[in-house]
Order: sequence, then C-alpha cells, then structure tokens
Amino acid sequence: MRRPEDLTKEPRMNDQTYEIHVPTGEPYAVSIGRGLIHRVGATAAACVTGRRALVVSDGNVAPLWGLPVRWSLEGAGFEVHDWTFPAGEQSKSPDMLMALIHRAAELRLSRRDLVVALGGGVTGDLAGLAAALWCRGVACLQVPTSLLAMVDSSVGGKTAVNLPAGKNLMGVFSQPVAVVCDPDVLETLPEDEYANGWAEIVKYGMLDRGVAEMLEDLPEEDSSEYPDALTALIARCVEVKRDVVAADEREGSTRALLNLGHTVGHAVERVTGYGVPHGRAVGVGLAVLTRAMVRTGRAKPEVLSRLLRLLDRFGLSAECPWGPDALLEAARADKKSTGGSVTLVLPCGWGDCRLESTRFGDFRKLLEIGIPTDAPQSC
Repeated sequence: MRRPEDLTKEPRMNDQTYEIHVPTGEPYAVSIGRGLIHRVGATAAACVTGRRALVVSDGNVAPLWGLPVRWSLEGAGFEVHDWTFPAGEQSKSPDMLMALIHRAAELRLSRRDLVVALGGGVTGDLAGLAAALWCRGVACLQVPTSLLAMVDSSVGGKTAVNLPAGKNLMGVFSQPVAVVCDPDVLETLPEDEYANGWAEIVKYGMLDRGVAEMLEDLPEEDSSEYPDALTALIARCVEVKRDVVAADEREGSTRALLNLGHTVGHAVERVTGYGVPHGRAVGVGLAVLTRAMVRTGRAKPEVLSRLLRLLDRFGLSAECPWGPDALLEAARADKKSTGGSVTLVLPCGWGDCRLESTRFGDFRKLLEIGIPTDAPQSC
C-alpha cells in the first residue's frame, strides 16, 4: 500500500480521462482519471455558488486524502471544514447521521454550500443522505476512494443508513452534483477492501458481457498496462450503471437488476452482524443464486464455472457457511420484499439476468439448492 505523497500529483498527458454524463432528473458528470483528486476544487467551484465545504470522511481515509482534498478546495476559494467518523458499517446508522447533521447546523451550512463525501460506500451513503436532508437539500460532491464506491455506490443517487430491522431501510434518492474518481487513490486501499470492489465488478460482468470480457482480459496488477486497463474498466461499469439508472432512476422496475447478488448478500451481512463486508457478501450471493439456477436447469453449468473462476481470481469466496433458514429470515427485512414475496435477480446467463417476484417458500428452495449441503441451518 502506497502513501498519497508517492502518487502522481496531476494526470499525465497520455493518461486517459473519462467524463460520463448521467442524464437523471438532475443531470451530472462522473469524471474518471488518474490524478483527478487534486482537481476536486475546480469541479466543486463549477457546481455551486457558495464557497464553504464540509468534507466528510472516516478515520481511515481522512489521514490519507483529507489534506490533498482540502488544499484543492482551498485553492479554488473554498472555506473548508471537516467531519470524521469511525470507519465501518456500524457507523452507517441514524445516530451517526444525526451527528453529521448537527455538524452542518454548527457551521450554519447554507443551500449554496457543499458537502464532499470523501471515502467509500459508507461515507457516500452517510454524507449523501445528510446533504439531502439538511435545509431540504444541499449539494453533495462524491469523491469515492474505494473500488466498490467508484464502480457502484457513488453513482445513481441512492443514500441510506441501516436500522436494526435491516440494511438501507432509511434513505432517499438524491443525485450528487458530480462524482470524481481517481484510480490512483486505490493504491492506498487495503487488499481486503479491493476485493469488495471486485465483487461488484463481477456483478456488472454478469449484467453486461463487455464488462466480463474486460475482467477476463485485465492485465496482472504489476503490469505497466494495468492502471489504464483498470481506469477503462471502472468507466465501463459506470456506463452500465448510468444506462440502467437513466432508464429507471427511482427503481420502479429495471433498476432492480443492479441488486443482482444483493438480496442474499444483504442477508449474509445481517446474520453476521455486518462482520462480512458488503462486497464479499455480494460475491456469496452471486454464487448461491447462480448455483441454484444451474441446478434447476435455468442456466448452463459454464455460467457457474465462469463465475467461480472470476471470484477466485479476485480473492472472493463462493462458500456459504450459513443455512437457508437463517438467510431467509434475514431476507424478510429486505426492502425489495412485499408481503410474502421478494423480487430476485436471477442469473440465467452472462448478460441474461431476470427479475422475478418469488414467494418466500420458493426462495427458501433456491437457497437450499444453491447452498452446499453441509452449511448449518442457523447462525
């Protein structure tokens, strides 16, 4: 893991920079390129008329990237304030949300000012929701520092915190004013956090064959071609999500395809008290439902074997040591459940994933088929 001071300060002329426009009700751009974290200030200045910024980050990210972002914002004329919280899923809570809102109140942050979400998925959710609620909405600039946040959670406007009853149950749709992704930042990311992002990218591969091919062709990490290939892969994932979100911004129908692997994944997170990170839980969810599709004859065996190869390459386990009853009980709190059924995304092939409303009894059968027979029945 490298330190920020070891990394390139500005993009080199031969580095590829992508700008992807997201045509939602409140359109915005996702900028992806090496060295862009040092240009956050210029992006922010173009998005808001106020010149006060509240930078939100966790205790892991703030020491690494807090100063470079502060310097960039100050260089663009911003008065910069910060708020740091303990890293981890446990901080994605109503109490932490209120603490952040109280910080905005102390600063008398106005509607013309800016909240900067500097961090991974938890930071993006927490800061995005606080920005949406404070003064009925202030601008939020997403600066993701994890692979998972770059390819998924920073784009699309979903913001939420967890409740004891389940994950992401209290939240709103609120689009950011911009997203700035700098793949160089990932060089400071711990290996475990990297793996979480790969799970989401594998998910995109099951939704889009182009992503799957890019994943399989990705050079080794020590190759000189790797940085540009990774940047292109991140951009392709964002394009896939952009297209889905643009067609169904508030998840009335097809946007639910992005939940592939997440119903089982969220259940895994809940039964372990969020001891299993989100990305790894999604990897388990992908494996369980793909195995079930193969065993029921709805997918060919090579669909599962290809998935298992990719999960293994990126250090993700396909094992599920939790039984169907424990996962089913946790899934009942899923926000996609209605009455006695839940909407599942069923992977019938690479590029062939289908939404189906499934009764909980039938869902349990899929879990039983998709989980190895030696898994315990409860946790």
